[in-house]
Amino acid sequence: MVPAQFTTHGLPTHEQLRAWRAWYEGLFDVVLSDNRAAGCPCSTTVWSLPEFGVSTVKAPRLTMTRETSHLRSNPIDHWVITIGTRRTVGSASGVPLNVPPQTPFVVSLGRQLTSRRPADERTHLFLPRDAFRELAPLLDAAEATPLESRLGRLLGDYILLIRQSLPDLAVSDMARFAGAVRSMVLACMVPSSDRFEEACVQVNLTRREQIRRFIDQHLREPSLDAQMLCRELGVSRTQLYRLFEQDRGVSHYIRHRRLLRCYGLLSDPSNTSAINVIADQHCFEDASSFSRAFKQEFDCNPREVRVASVAGQKIAEKRAEFAGEYRNLDEYLKGL
Repeated sequence: MVPAQFTTHGLPTHEQLRAWRAWYEGLFDVVLSDNRAAGCPCSTTVWSLPEFGVSTVKAPRLTMTRETSHLRSNPIDHWVITIGTRRTVGSASGVPLNVPPQTPFVVSLGRQLTSRRPADERTHLFLPRDAFRELAPLLDAAEATPLESRLGRLLGDYILLIRQSLPDLAVSDMARFAGAVRSMVLACMVPSSDRFEEACVQVNLTRREQIRRFIDQHLREPSLDAQMLCRELGVSRTQLYRLFEQDRGVSHYIRHRRLLRCYGLLSDPSNTSAINVIADQHCFEDASSFSRAFKQEFDCNPREVRVASVAGQKIAEKRAEFAGEYRNLDEYLKGL
């Protein structure tokens, strides 16, 4: 799908703030916190889907205010669940707002709002009150409260996963997306066995993404195993093995991610590390066992990839299929 996009980057410095204010005209007042001489380089991308919307915003340090005058002239009252890369302070409906980085929080555009934040990138999930009216008591009660619980952070990761996958979402799959979002919000904010069962696919998809990200950050650590994942991510061994059952187990999946990283390094002409060094860095016992595993995974050996890379060629390698390895949200939705 094609989003709406707006940026001030191509404008003269002295016109950027005026243009950014015009983008929010009627909805927010915008005050730039830094020296105006530096301009106001900002950009936003907005996806409009059936029943809800998602946007990303990159902006310098500023303050955004929605006053009583805005509420009267523009009575839009959507809820917004926001995740920022930096701390957000201010107030929502007179309640102090103080939200740590990477923590989702809820505000309503139907009430007064002041948001002050440093230069950052943030993602917004817009939930229109009419389309999500059954969530009204839940979202109103959560207003201005950082969702710092494990489930709250799971919801934040799910929203970020939506944002990451939207560019590849097929129009034909949009209609059923709102129900998935509704189920996930309910499951994470007011957990119950019934709600978790209803949102099981979304919860598992997000947990897999959390685990994949952790694995990728620790590929060079010999201690990376199921026990470490359970300890660091707060999942049980049963949950972990259930998530990766169709991938031939957690150990196999970790090896798969290590091999993918090694393939990327060998494909990079600027990387001159010896093959045995790359193998050792990624916890393979020796060069021969690494070569066997690499051959099994990609149907070519490490040296062939290195030679092709130096020559500016590309090998059409075989990639192992992993049942839960979705490239984008489109693939996930088609599997529902």
